[in-house]
Amino acid sequence: MEHVSVLLNECIKYLNIKPDGVYVDGTLGMGGHSAAIAAKLTTGRLIGIDRDDRALAFAAERLAPYADRVTLRKGNFGDLGKIMESAGVAKADGLLFDLGVSSPQLDNAARGFSYMKDAPLDMRMDEQASLTAAEIVNRWSEAELRSIFWRYGEERYAGRIAAEIVSRREQEPIESTGQLVELIRHTMPAAALREKQHPAKRCFQALRIAVNDELGSLERMLEQAPDRLNPGGRLLVISFHSLEDRMVKEAIRQREAGCTCPKDFPVCTCGFVQTFRSVTRKPVSPSAQETEVNPRARSARLRIAERVET
Repeated sequence: MEHVSVLLNECIKYLNIKPDGVYVDGTLGMGGHSAAIAAKLTTGRLIGIDRDDRALAFAAERLAPYADRVTLRKGNFGDLGKIMESAGVAKADGLLFDLGVSSPQLDNAARGFSYMKDAPLDMRMDEQASLTAAEIVNRWSEAELRSIFWRYGEERYAGRIAAEIVSRREQEPIESTGQLVELIRHTMPAAALREKQHPAKRCFQALRIAVNDELGSLERMLEQAPDRLNPGGRLLVISFHSLEDRMVKEAIRQREAGCTCPKDFPVCTCGFVQTFRSVTRKPVSPSAQETEVNPRARSARLRIAERVET
């Protein structure tokens, strides 16, 4: 499937792009969002970040017409501040993060992200990183496996699946996505297999998050984002599952509400000051027209916050 940038028009609208502004696309991917941003810049600048070498190479070609205003960096968006500083930028007028896996990553069986194709259990966004899904499945303890399947995938049968993995790997290593899918199908009750959602979806999501420390990266980025935005600058985050969306929602809420200390406290100890205001009351969802063209966008949720004066 050709990669289609999710909520592209909505992102451009809510970024409120200034021709001379500074913007960061923290999850560059195939460069779709970045190309639309760069096209609106004149003397402004765009910093594109990704940890996938293949994505960076593809995006570099796509963004070549805007080379005079685009800087690409390999890295983890959890290191937002360091990466911006390495590019000579202290603050931006907009930060955009699309937390989904790109279609080329899903469709390239060798990457091991998809439960629809048999491939090595890999799932690394950065192919130079050492930790793979196979390492987790074959070496982590039953308790650790149960924990990530439950916490990161909200998998109801996390305990059963973790126990079955440990039992199977004592006989032979579990090295492919096909082996893992078959194991999950074998472990789940018949009623669960009749559900609309693929039985392996939640476990594969959990493994991908664990391999790439996605929630840790998201948490670090959300902590840094207010200090990396100019007043009036906007943070946009597209998430695809409830766990990520809750983290984004809560981070914005805390920074919108300001100090949470009891009123009788003589000094603030919570450390929260009002740095954000929500731009929309509810997250923005894809239109019916977009999901018809790109079914993978169906679960996307876009949250927008604006940096306020402090």
